[in-house]
Amino acid sequence: MAAKYDLTPRVAPNLDRHLVFPLLEFLQEKQLYPDADILKAKIELLNNTNMVDFAMDIHKSLYHTDDVPQDMVERRAEVVARLKALEESAAPLITFLQNPNAVQELRADKQYNLQMLNERYQIGPNQIEALYQYAKFQFECGNYSGAADYLYQYRALCTNGERMLSALWGKLAAEILMQNWDIALEELNHLKEIIDSKSFSSPMNQVQSRIWLMHWGLFIFFNHENGRTQIIDLFNQDKYLNAIQTNAPHLLRYLAAAFIVNKRRRTQFKEFLKVIQQEQYSYEDPITEFLTCVYVKYDFDGAQKKMKECEEVILNDPFLGKRVEEDNYTKDPFKDEFLENARLFIFETYCRIHQRIDMGVLAEKLNLRYEEAERWIVNLIRTSKLDAKIDTETGTVLMEPNQPNVYEQLIDHTKSLSGRTYKLVNLLLEHTQAQVAR
Repeated sequence: MAAKYDLTPRVAPNLDRHLVFPLLEFLQEKQLYPDADILKAKIELLNNTNMVDFAMDIHKSLYHTDDVPQDMVERRAEVVARLKALEESAAPLITFLQNPNAVQELRADKQYNLQMLNERYQIGPNQIEALYQYAKFQFECGNYSGAADYLYQYRALCTNGERMLSALWGKLAAEILMQNWDIALEELNHLKEIIDSKSFSSPMNQVQSRIWLMHWGLFIFFNHENGRTQIIDLFNQDKYLNAIQTNAPHLLRYLAAAFIVNKRRRTQFKEFLKVIQQEQYSYEDPITEFLTCVYVKYDFDGAQKKMKECEEVILNDPFLGKRVEEDNYTKDPFKDEFLENARLFIFETYCRIHQRIDMGVLAEKLNLRYEEAERWIVNLIRTSKLDAKIDTETGTVLMEPNQPNVYEQLIDHTKSLSGRTYKLVNLLLEHTQAQVAR
């Protein structure tokens, strides 16, 4: 089942090839596929980069030999020669950028910078273009730190919109690969502003760029400390959710997982459940099916089975299944948090439709032993506002009647109505603008 639910074939086409490599490393570690297949995939991936030495090492490992094909040897010589040539072309500008006193002369006005560089240092458009090509080449060689620095400096001088966008994507990829999550999140938000702007190239490119941005963002969202909130804020926006439903329904797994571990987004969660129902024919996996079992079908036996499948899906997903070493003990932090919240979802929903609950039955629904379930519920009653008590003699949980607050219901309905009105007004404005543009 683990390989059945592997999303790498769907995710990889939407990533830079360097970003695919960590996914292959994860799959190799999990042994979801034959080792030889993963090594061949790595070589194929590296063939279109400048990481020739790395490709040679993998070739030796795959074929158990110290020899490498002649085309690899020739490719390595080409890479070294090209690197030297680019280094020479970009040298005047790199020397300038390495001088702190000289860099202080740069201003926010790019036209001023270009004129000043040309007049005082004889650095023109050719050297600036060479810096971009050199940064890109460094990235292809696997020198992500150098590439990130040069791309950052290039952006201060670039006046070409397409080149600027390319540099932003490159900088984002480099920061992700270096696991600089704070900086990567800043770059992602910067790219989002550009992609969502009205001046972006075309609606079709806009949709495709949003899909790329969401895929690249998976690395950040499941590593950054505020990532679970950030993914909901991005993916659950109408424009991004529409892109998911149209072109990338597999991303619903990650939005569903984020909703399950994030307890503060219940209003948005109700709307998301409708999306899962709408898309169940184009995409579903144990995580989305778990939510359907609990909140749509009220099928608690089905939810229990899906919980076990969810555990395996999470452990074998490159974004959700990362392990952490803590006090000489290996932990699966996302899996543990997911299962804890999944049990809470089952418990809350089950309690809404039952006033007296048999502890043994509940333990089975929660996929826990009787003693574990009892401790879990006692702790839940103690730490939350749950109106319930345990009758130890009969082995039941008694739920106190919970009458809905009329005023709270009215406020919720008003908020929902306001939200829908806002969406309709936006759609009307977009339609009007499109008609005027024609």
